[in-house]
Amino acid sequence: MIEFIHLPPELVNFIGSESRDFAVKAERSQPFKTSLFMILFGIAWLAFTSIFVVAFLGPLFAGREVEFLVNDVPTVAGPDNLGPIFVPAMIIGVFVLVGILVLGFGIWSAFKKGGYFVGTALRLIHYQKNKFRSIDWEQFSGDITVKGNEKKGSITLGMRTGKMTSSKNGPDRYVPDTLYITGIPHVFEIEQVCRKRIKENDPTPVIT
Repeated sequence: MIEFIHLPPELVNFIGSESRDFAVKAERSQPFKTSLFMILFGIAWLAFTSIFVVAFLGPLFAGREVEFLVNDVPTVAGPDNLGPIFVPAMIIGVFVLVGILVLGFGIWSAFKKGGYFVGTALRLIHYQKNKFRSIDWEQFSGDITVKGNEKKGSITLGMRTGKMTSSKNGPDRYVPDTLYITGIPHVFEIEQVCRKRIKENDPTPVIT
């Protein structure tokens, strides 16, 4: 058994009499690169929308009028006449809100702890903040990515579930769900255990 941590009593009770293959505590909920991408995307989105904020709303904040076209008709809005710019301001506000939400979620996910992961012969258990998730090994596809070294690394487990995503320049494609176990020691040993259990519980019929 690969175990380097003391498990909470409630998690021990949830596991019951099942033998443990490994038990680790993940450093983060997902790889930092994933969070960094969202943070950079949020910053870029806000930088882009700030152009429209300055162009449309900047003069109003300074007490001046702003001129723009509505259905190719020149329109003027000012501090005493905000009606014409109400709709454009609402649209700009939605774009700003999207950028703030993406940036905020990226920062939040970068610091979110990963919780405990325990592997048994039949399932992978995830425990965090009094919430348990039990996933049978047969739910994993066997697509495993490992990064890092023996002291600290990350495992990405592909699952059989997923969703279809549309593409502008091509056909729709299926994107499988993934489970991250990030910032753990002895990542290569744990990967071998996961791969072994997934093969043992593979529901795909064997072709002879």
